[in-house]
Amino acid sequence: MAEYSVFSLIQNALTGHKNWQRAWRDPEPKPSYDVVIVGGGGHGLATAFYLAKVHGIRNVAVLEKGWLGGGNTGRNTTIVRSNYMLDDNALFYEKSLKLWEKLSHELNFNVMFSQRGVLNLAHSDGQMDRFARRGNSMRLNGIDAELLDRNEVKRMIPYLNYSDEARFPIYGGLLQPRGGTARHDAVAWGLARGADRLGVDIIQNCEVTGFKRTGNRIEAVETSRGTIGCGKIGFAVAGNTGYLASKLGMKLPIESHVLQAFVSEPLKPLIDHVVTYGAGHFYLSQSDKGGLVFGGDLDMYNSYAQRGNMETIDHVMRGGIAMVPSLSRLRLLRHWGGIMDMSMDGSPIIGKSPIDNLYLNCGWCYGGFKATPGSGWVFAHTIAEDAPHPLNAGLRLDRFERGHILDEEATGPVPGHH
Repeated sequence: MAEYSVFSLIQNALTGHKNWQRAWRDPEPKPSYDVVIVGGGGHGLATAFYLAKVHGIRNVAVLEKGWLGGGNTGRNTTIVRSNYMLDDNALFYEKSLKLWEKLSHELNFNVMFSQRGVLNLAHSDGQMDRFARRGNSMRLNGIDAELLDRNEVKRMIPYLNYSDEARFPIYGGLLQPRGGTARHDAVAWGLARGADRLGVDIIQNCEVTGFKRTGNRIEAVETSRGTIGCGKIGFAVAGNTGYLASKLGMKLPIESHVLQAFVSEPLKPLIDHVVTYGAGHFYLSQSDKGGLVFGGDLDMYNSYAQRGNMETIDHVMRGGIAMVPSLSRLRLLRHWGGIMDMSMDGSPIIGKSPIDNLYLNCGWCYGGFKATPGSGWVFAHTIAEDAPHPLNAGLRLDRFERGHILDEEATGPVPGHH
């Protein structure tokens, strides 16, 4: 497959752009593969890419029940950051952020990664103390962090509500300058193209309907396109992980919830950063098309539906207008829902399952998109080596049995609270 470059762009422009090669193949499933990855979103595609590139395992299939990027990869607010306090989370997400910084070059595909900075606002003295603690922990782990007071925030982001009568007065904030956003569709397409170039079969419209087991091993995957044998199998299906696990008699410590996201009509450049409003759980950035992209809380009830509701729209808009009053003059262009797999401690699960050749990548809560390359990198290592990488050793499923939970938000074993 030809490299994308200014020269290939000029060459194809001269022929009316009629001779571009397909970005990836549309193969028929083989009878069996060394590794089958279930889920053709960012995490599944990244896993396949790094299996082939780093570990030389190329007899790999990615099975997607719909189309690439049709799940949570295309249903999020595109934020990328590594501003975590606990070591196991911080070091993992920082690895992911470092992979983001070179991903476009690695894939020969522009994923539109923009390091515009992520600012978490504080609304009380106690929250400022908490952010100072998190920022110090980040810096001890080599992660960039800057604690800003109210005046520094106001100089940098003048459009917020600094009124004395604000519902949640602004005391300051914690800034990660290297955080930012990426284009979710481009991430899926770039990873698909990169994996395909290395020989991975990406099979769309291929829903997993069951499994064939011998003892404690999965021998084959039953799909809507036939039975596919597998040496190893990895789940990377976000909110549908519990559904697939139930077909194997497993019950995992996760729940599925709907998280909605929104985009406004396009505007001239207004917002240079990603801004999050912790007291009301609202987060905001501006896309390259000019639309303001924002989101808020979960719907707080279990669901597999990829749709929204008016109650949550009203709740999120109230939070947004409290932070940025000028949003009240905007029209909402569209909104959508993604299925979040919320874990019992708010941190992801990456590692081996109780079944010998099944590996789990789930429990991402709000952190799935930002983890895309890092998740694929460590999940590929775990599958190839049959053992976790040090970066995901603390994210194994058995931490709940061992009592080594990673409750980043300190909200206890209630998935919806994370």
